[in-house]
Amino acid sequence: MISLAGRDILHSWGKFVFTGIGLGLLIGVTLVMAGVYRGMVDDGKALLDNSGADLWVVQKDTLGPYAEPSSLNDDAYRAILSMPGVAQAANVTYLNMQVRKGDRDVRTMVVGIAPGSLGVTPGWPPYLVAGRQITRAHYEAVADIASGFKLGDRLAIRRNHYTVVGLTRRMVSSSGDPMVFIPLKDAQEAQFLKDNDAIWQSRRRSEANPAFNRPAVPGLLDAVIASQSTNAFVNGVLVTLKPGHAPEEVAESIRRWRRLTVYTRVQMEDILISKLIATSARQIGMFLAILAVVSATIVAFIIYSLTMDKIREIAVLKLIGTRNRTIAGMIMQQALALGVIGFVVGKITATFSAPIFPKYVLLTPMDSIVGFFAVLVICVLASLVAIRMALKVDPAEAIG
Repeated sequence: MISLAGRDILHSWGKFVFTGIGLGLLIGVTLVMAGVYRGMVDDGKALLDNSGADLWVVQKDTLGPYAEPSSLNDDAYRAILSMPGVAQAANVTYLNMQVRKGDRDVRTMVVGIAPGSLGVTPGWPPYLVAGRQITRAHYEAVADIASGFKLGDRLAIRRNHYTVVGLTRRMVSSSGDPMVFIPLKDAQEAQFLKDNDAIWQSRRRSEANPAFNRPAVPGLLDAVIASQSTNAFVNGVLVTLKPGHAPEEVAESIRRWRRLTVYTRVQMEDILISKLIATSARQIGMFLAILAVVSATIVAFIIYSLTMDKIREIAVLKLIGTRNRTIAGMIMQQALALGVIGFVVGKITATFSAPIFPKYVLLTPMDSIVGFFAVLVICVLASLVAIRMALKVDPAEAIG
């Protein structure tokens, strides 16, 4: 019967092969979508790994600095450094924005890193593929190669221009945007400082307010103007711990004595995966379910069509005493062969198309194994309709 199934496939090989290719493209899309989800999770983990932090200190009662806005005074790190178990504490800012190079805008996450050195100060890009780290206090940048920037490029961030002095890899935000690292003071200015027109308008409104003209508050207007032209805030503090100290114990100490919110690596990973990408994960899951139903429908239709084309042959087999189990096995073998062809085409399609996608697509061996067996199960279930119809064939039709 294996030979009979093979001969039947060869008899209608054109329909069989083209259907397998079409099914393969559908399976390829399914594998890529699963890879997109895996890539989103990997982006979130890479963001945490590359920060080099053990703890994230943010504004009280917020999910910052990645999931929600967070604002801290930039001198908060000094008090955190004095806490038991803390090895290093460094300010950091994160700002999602369009960075302009010439006449082209690139969506990036601009990261402000504190003065220090690689391996000591958390927040620095851990490795470079070209160039050097930032060594000057202003107007230098390190960019991820996914941004398309090159060494020596001039980038416009708000009112200032920066020269790309280094390139790194896999430094991305949780949404997959490439990172651009600049000095902390420049990043504070880009994120928190008002533009000249806004400051001038604020001064006019302040001068027009009678409260600032009273003798009881001398110098208050100057203080307000000064506060509008400075930027003493950051989004969070990255903390590394001394060996032998448990992250949760140090975090609890900071929460208690500094009245700030502190997240450990486990907690921050949960925030990124269960909150930031939860909606996208559910959406991808729905698409995967829809694609599975469509794939099953295609397999069922083609196997049913092939079975209908050989009703007379099936009747002859039954007339000469062929068992129903043998006939059912022949049909199921054709369905499984269609699934194998489709999976091979789909796997090849997904492998070669994944690098083309703008978002990172992570194709894992486990997903491929699960996908292969899922395709086989779908093919077996889809063949049941054709098997049921074949078993109802009357042997008398062979001589009708």
